[in-house]
Amino acid sequence: MAEIQLGVIEARYADMIWEHEPVTSSELVKMTAVEFNWKRTTAHNVLRRLIDKGLFRNENGVVTAVISRDEFYSRQSKQYVEDTFAGSLPAFIAAFMKDSKITADEAETIRRMIDRAEEQ
Repeated sequence: MAEIQLGVIEARYADMIWEHEPVTSSELVKMTAVEFNWKRTTAHNVLRRLIDKGLFRNENGVVTAVISRDEFYSRQSKQYVEDTFAGSLPAFIAAFMKDSKITADEAETIRRMIDRAEEQ
């Protein structure tokens, strides 16, 4: 699937949908009026863009995800590592860890993640 680019507001709106799905488009209009001070047309226009990007679907006024939040951010993370570190996970981790410390619990969690990834 092609890379999906979201602006800051689109990302906040997408997070709102993921948090409340399934959600009616009417409920989204009310939520965006409070959260973003949007009018109905703006809420529908931005929703249409998110649908066109393949993140959500609107069937009979009920909005649901096509791609889960976890899947979306996983793809974004992988794309970032690919674009910024030529796909090298060790280079990314080295840059991320520079001048940083992790707890023993965090290290153990990472070890378990690596072990599970090696088993696949």
